[in-house]
Parts: sequence; C-alpha cells; structure tokens
Amino acid sequence: MRGLIMFLLALEACELYTHLYTATEGSHFGRMIVSQFFHNGWEGLHFWDLIQPAFMFMAGKGMKYPLIKQIQNGVTWNDRFIKILKRCGWLLFWGIFKRINSPEWLAWGMLDVTDILTQLAFTTMIAFLLFNVKVQYQIAACVAMLLVTEIFYRFWDVPGFDNGYNSVGNFGNWVDWILLGQKDNTYVFINWLPTAVHTLAGVMVGKLFMESQKPTFTLMTIGVLLLVVGYGMSILNITPIIKPIATSSFMLASLGYCLLIVATLYWWIDVRKNRKGLLFFQVIGMNSIFIYLFFSIVGTHWLNEYVLMIVSPVLAVFGLSPLAILLMASVCVFAIEWLICLFLYRKRIFFRV
Repeated sequence: MRGLIMFLLALEACELYTHLYTATEGSHFGRMIVSQFFHNGWEGLHFWDLIQPAFMFMAGKGMKYPLIKQIQNGVTWNDRFIKILKRCGWLLFWGIFKRINSPEWLAWGMLDVTDILTQLAFTTMIAFLLFNVKVQYQIAACVAMLLVTEIFYRFWDVPGFDNGYNSVGNFGNWVDWILLGQKDNTYVFINWLPTAVHTLAGVMVGKLFMESQKPTFTLMTIGVLLLVVGYGMSILNITPIIKPIATSSFMLASLGYCLLIVATLYWWIDVRKNRKGLLFFQVIGMNSIFIYLFFSIVGTHWLNEYVLMIVSPVLAVFGLSPLAILLMASVCVFAIEWLICLFLYRKRIFFRV
C-alpha cells in the first residue's frame, strides 16, 4: 500500500496527470476520470484527496513493528522517546526544506509548514505518546481531537477569523496569523491536530494485524461505518467534507477509505496469495521517504525538464505530437526514479529518518 501511494505521488511529480488532463480536452468522460487525480479544491472529495490521509495512515501502521521490537529488546521508554523525537525533527526539517521556493524562505512569514512530512512530525509524536495505552483510550483520543477541531472551527469568534468552514477567515487562518503572520493559507498549520487521527488509526490497525489472523471483516465493517458517518455529516449539513482544513467529516470519510483499501490489499495479497507484480511497488515503498524527497526536489526542479530536453528531439523524429512527447517524457522520468529505487533495493540501501 505504501508503494502504491508513492507510485501515484511520483506520477504527479512527473507531471503525468497534468499532461493527461490536457490530452482529455473535449472528452467529458476522460476529464471526469483524470480530474480525480487533482485535489477537489474546497468542499468535496476526489480520489487524490485520499493520498495524504493514506500516507499518514501507513506511517502510523509502520510505527507498530519497530516500536514493538524495541520494547521486546528492552529499550527504555526514554530512549524510544529520544529516537522518535529525532525522527520528528528530521521530518520537520525535510518538510520545510522540500517546500523552499524563494530566497526568502527562511523569513518567518514565508515558511511553508503544510507539507505532509511537516504534519507527520507532529502526528508521529502524538501517536508515539499514545502508543502504549489501550485501544479504547486511543479511540477516545481520536474522538477528542475531532471534537476539539469541530469546536474551534464552529465557535471561534475572533473578528476576521470567525467564518467557520469558509476558505478565508477561519480558525486555522487565525493560528497561521498568530504563529507565522500568514493570513490567507488554504491549507493550515493546525491540520496536524485532526490528521493525527490518521496516524493513530494506523497504529491501531497495525496492532490488529499483529493480533488477528482474519482482520479483513473487521476493517471492512469499520471502514463502511466511517464512510456512512463521514458522508452523512456532509449530506445532513452538519459538517462539510473539506480536506484543506481537515474537518471531522473529511477525516472520518477518508479514514474509512483507508481501511477499505488496506483490507482489500490484505485480502488480495495475504489471503488470496496474489503476489505477482508486487516487486514493482515494493521497491518504491521500501524507500518512501527518499523517493518522496527525490521526485519533489530533484525531479520537480531539474530532472523533469532535463529529461524532456533530451527526449524531445528523439521522439519528434518518430512524428510524435508535442503532447505525446510530454506524456512520454513523464513516463521516462518515472522510469528513471523507479530504477534508482530498484538499485537501492537490490543493494539493501534504505533511507530512514
């Protein structure tokens, strides 16, 4: 699942979806399909809005195994805390570093603290602090975080920042204004509070996988229930589904999808033993942090254009249209990035923070 997430993110960084969107001009059905690989905007939910929740969910699920191993090896809580603190520090650093797009990036008012890695730095710490408590208390903590988010967005009455779930002048904008001097961010820093639910849910699912031989039905049932509640809150005009500020209805619906996806993959791969083609995704998933930073920094700022410059005259010889050349260049960039991951995988070189 982590490899699948990184595969989809890599294709976005290669600009494949952008070129496909251009290619489907005039086709209503084609545009409808390709538009699912772009964020919805404000209210509503596209497929692409599930990538960040799935990323953070899998990060939580992945925490379970090394932490259990550390406990079994007698590593003290203080040592585990120091290790996770360092990890969060690195996540925070790379999340900010990845978003540098101006020479004034170090100015406090120019900091971009909305990247997945930046958010994950905070949600990872929350998940760690709640790691050893009973599942019922972890669930209670998730409910509490969503309730706190609801209360702040509904009842915050500071003038200019009392617009509830509107895209401008909401509680999240107020936090950004107080901390960073930024007023009009669509995605807001405080998102780490509600999205910690995704990471903590990943921890709980990790525990379920370790303790249950047949978790599929449980995951499917809870997933469907969360979808009903999340979409129900939106349909009944209780709370709109809004990803940029991670409303509680969005959190529940997106988590429902995450549970259904991981349950389906578990059933298909581990129960039905369909393992053909898994290496393609595994080599990316095993180096998820590396490839995420590589295609976001090196790919976006250099490799994409460099590959296009090289392949354009070659492909033009075969009579390909400019749009077809752009599509092929995107595929070539992804192939290079995948081959780098394959090399690292075969050399057993895995980058972790």
